[in-house]
Amino acid sequence: MVLDVRDPASYARGHIAGAENASQEDLSFYLFETPKETPVVVCCYHGNSSQAYAKVFADMGFAQVYSLDGGYEAWAAAERAAATAAPALGAALSAFLVENGFPPGDVNAKDKTGATALMAAARLAPPELVKELLAAGADLHAINADGNQALWLACVGENVDNIRLLVEAGIDIGHVNLTGATALMFAASSGRAKAVAALLAAGADPAQETDLGLSALEMAATEECLTLMRAAARAKRG
Repeated sequence: MVLDVRDPASYARGHIAGAENASQEDLSFYLFETPKETPVVVCCYHGNSSQAYAKVFADMGFAQVYSLDGGYEAWAAAERAAATAAPALGAALSAFLVENGFPPGDVNAKDKTGATALMAAARLAPPELVKELLAAGADLHAINADGNQALWLACVGENVDNIRLLVEAGIDIGHVNLTGATALMFAASSGRAKAVAALLAAGADPAQETDLGLSALEMAATEECLTLMRAAARAKRG
């Protein structure tokens, strides 16, 4: 039995064949209605929360319980790699990689700050190059030394097309870095209204808080950013 504990929308976009979408509320059903000899594989986003779920099953007497290392994202990446070899990089992308200090043959190489080519492209390049990097196997969820993903860098460059593209590709719009900040918090606090608008349109939560209890709404550096987030907050409340 494969249990996918991701949210229903992520499950609907793609899942392991035969996997059942199980929320935390469903857990008791599987724990008490499933024979203890049934092998159980738990799958989450990146292989973190699935470990906790698997421990619950093991503690309840299930003998064969496994957490999928790397989660669904790793499984999906492996499936894509197995299905087709990565396409050869175009001349424009190869030139961009070299220009920005990345080896042209490794789309997941990192520089000294932990930044990847996808992060650089998200900030500086047109969406065509970002699409090509993703098609070639660039890690959508890689983080740099500050714990930021490519979405943050797209906001640094206020590259709205790339913000939309990364969200459509499945990047975690609510990802927090090492300081507990989201991309929306950065965009709001730096007055990048176009990035704020793009993130809100994609579903970013202006009420999400840091460990200190601060939200993007409270970090707004300009009236335009504040107005955008107040409108989004009102719409969310209905």
